[in-house]
Amino acid sequence: MKLVIVESPTKAKTIGRFLGNDYVIRASMGHVMDLPKSKLGVDVEHDFKPEFEISADKKKTITELKKLAKDADGIILATDPDREGEAISAHIEELLGKGKKFVRATFHEITQDAIENALKNPGVVNKQLVDAQTARRVLDRLVGYKLSPLLWQKVRRGLSAGRVQSVALRLIVEREREIQKFNKKEYWTITISLSQNLSVVASEAKQSKITNEIAAAPAAPRNDASTDFELIEINGEKIEMSETFKLYDGEYKVSLTNINSKEAADKIDADLKTKIFTVSDISQKETKRSPQMPYTTSTLQQDASRRFGLSGKRTMSLAQKLYEEGFITYHRTDSVNMATKAVFQIRDFVKKSFGEKYIPEKPRFYKTKQKLAQEAHEAIRPTNVSVSNEKVDQNLGPQYAKLYDMIWRRAVASQMSDAITQSTTVLVEAKSDQPNTYLLKTTGSVLLFDGFLKVNPFGLGDRKLPQFESGEKLNLIQITPIQHETPPPPRYNDASIVSSLEEEGIGRPSTYATIISVIEARLYIERLQGRFIPTSVGMAVNDFLVKNFSDIDDIPFTANMEDELDAIANDGRPWVPMIRDFYTPFEKKLAIVKKADRVEIPTEEIGENCPKDGAPLVIRVGRFGKFISCKNFPNCDYKRAYIEETNFICPKDGGKIIVRKTKKGRTFYGCSNYPKCDFAVWKLSDLKRGAEGEKTTKKRKSTSKK
Repeated sequence: MKLVIVESPTKAKTIGRFLGNDYVIRASMGHVMDLPKSKLGVDVEHDFKPEFEISADKKKTITELKKLAKDADGIILATDPDREGEAISAHIEELLGKGKKFVRATFHEITQDAIENALKNPGVVNKQLVDAQTARRVLDRLVGYKLSPLLWQKVRRGLSAGRVQSVALRLIVEREREIQKFNKKEYWTITISLSQNLSVVASEAKQSKITNEIAAAPAAPRNDASTDFELIEINGEKIEMSETFKLYDGEYKVSLTNINSKEAADKIDADLKTKIFTVSDISQKETKRSPQMPYTTSTLQQDASRRFGLSGKRTMSLAQKLYEEGFITYHRTDSVNMATKAVFQIRDFVKKSFGEKYIPEKPRFYKTKQKLAQEAHEAIRPTNVSVSNEKVDQNLGPQYAKLYDMIWRRAVASQMSDAITQSTTVLVEAKSDQPNTYLLKTTGSVLLFDGFLKVNPFGLGDRKLPQFESGEKLNLIQITPIQHETPPPPRYNDASIVSSLEEEGIGRPSTYATIISVIEARLYIERLQGRFIPTSVGMAVNDFLVKNFSDIDDIPFTANMEDELDAIANDGRPWVPMIRDFYTPFEKKLAIVKKADRVEIPTEEIGENCPKDGAPLVIRVGRFGKFISCKNFPNCDYKRAYIEETNFICPKDGGKIIVRKTKKGRTFYGCSNYPKCDFAVWKLSDLKRGAEGEKTTKKRKSTSKK
C-alpha cells in the first residue's frame, strides 16, 4: 500500500478515481505547520530561525497520517505545484519521520495521464521553493508583528499591518487623494448629422445658395438615413488634444478638445450652418485581430471581475474547485504556456467543430512578459476541451459553469485564426466662400471573417456606413454640441487593482486574492459601486506608515522583495542574508518611531449633538464597521449604529432605502423598516428600477447567504 497525501478532500476524491486499490489517499487539509500566533515565532538572534509548530487543528490529521505511514510501502507527496504546496510537503515529510520512502509527485492538472506521468517520474521536495516560502513567511511575520504594536500605540488599538497589503492600501489611498485634487476641465465635442437624401429638408439655417449647389452636384448612391460625423479639425488644426498626469502608480492620460466653452461651441455651430459639406476622402482597409493569450491568475481575476462582478477571492474559490474536480489546470500561475498535447487537442477540436479555416497554419505558442514567470507551469485551460460548461453546471452548479465557460472560450480562442474586419473611414470637408474650413470624420467596420470571435465574441458588432463617393455633397440634418468634463482617474476595482499589482511586480499569483480581502476585512477600505475607497482608519494607517516607513511602504521596495524571493526560488540564493539586509535597518527605524507622536484618526461630524454631554456626534470606524459616537469618546460612552441613507424610497412600503451589509460584508440596499419589509437589491441601478415598480426584490433570507 502506498500513501498519497494531498491538501483537500475534493482533490483526494478526484485523484482516487484514477488510482487503484494499492493507494490510500488522504488530505492534509492545507498547511499542517505554522508560526505561533501568540508570539513573534522568529529567532532574530539566530539567523531568523522560524519556530514552526503543528497547528492546533491539524494534530488529529497528523496522528492519522503517522499511523497510515507506518504500514505504507511508500509515501507520495502530491500537494499543489507551487511554493506553498512545496512547504506543506516539506512539513509533512518532517513530521512523519525520516527513514520513510518519500517521493514528490507534481502535476498541473488532475487527469489520468497527468497523474500516471507524475508517478512514473517522481522527484523530491524542492528545497529552493521551500526556502522561498519560508523567507516570505518570516518576512511577513517580522513586518506584521513589529508594525502592528506600533499602530496600536500610535493610531488605535486593534490595528494591524502587512507588508504587501500596506502597499495595496497605499495605492487606494493615493488614488483617492489624486481624485480629490484633480482639476476637471470643461470641453466640447460637436457631432454633425449628414444625409445623402435630397428629399430630407436641410437645417433652417441652410441658405438657398447652398441648396442649389448641392442639387447641381453629380448623382451618387443615396441612403435615407443620416450618418453622424465628428468634428476633428478646424482650418487644418486638430481640435483633439491630450493631457498627461503623473500618478503614484504611473501616468494617467485624458483626451479633450480645444473647444473649451459653450460660447466657442455655439460659434462653431452657427458657422457650420453656412457651409457646404463635401466628401473629401474615403479609405478602406482590412485589419486582422489576433486572439488573446490563455488566462493567467491575474487575467482570470480581472475578467471575472469585469464580466461577473466577482471578487478575486471568490474567483479563486471557484477556480480551486474546478481544478480539484479535474476540470481545469492549476489556477495559480503567471505562465501563458500550454502543453503541446493540449494545443493540438484544441486545434483538432476547432477543426472538427468549425472547419479548417478556423485554425491557423501553425499552432500558436505564447510567451509571458513576466521576467520570472513560472514557465514550467501552464496557463489556465480546460483539461479536456470536449467537456462543456453544461457538464460543469450539472456537477458543480451555474457559478462554476460560468467561470469554466470563460476559461474554455479563452483557451480555445487562443488557438484559432485571426478575425478579419474591413474598416472604412470617411472624411467630409465643410467650407464656403467665408473663412474657416472644417474637417469631419466617421468610421465604420464590417466583420469579414469571425475567426476566434466564433467562440469568444467580445460583443463586436458591425457599423455599416452608407456607400459614399468622393466629391459627393451631403445635406446637413443636425448639429449637436456636447459638453464634457475631463474625468478624474478612476477608483480601483477588483480588476484594476490586480492589474496594477501585477504590473508593478507586487505579490504573486497565489497572493492577489488575499491582498485585497485582508485590507477589506480590516475595514481599511470599503466598496462603493464596486470600487474601493479608503476609510478614515485606512487613511490614518496609511499616513502613519508612509510618514515613518516610506522606504518599506512603497512600490519599488515591495517589488524588489518579490524579486529577491524569486531569486531564492529559482536560483537557490540563500534566504537568511536577504532577511538580515531588511531587518537590520528596519529594527533601528522601529526604535525611532516608538518615540514619535500619536496619530489621530479624523472623524466626520454629522450635525447633531450628543444627548449626554452636548458635544458633536461623529462617524467612527470600529472593528465591525462605521458607528456614531460622541466626539469626547471614550470620556463619553454614547454611541449608536450608523445608518447610511440613499435618496430612494422603498417601493413596497414607502420606507427609506438604506445601505446594509451581509454577514460576509457585502453591500446591498434594503428597506429601513426591515424586518417588517424585506425589500432588497444589490445595486443602486436596481434601486431606480425597483422604485419604479419593477421586479427587483430579493428575499432577505437569500441575501444573507450571498
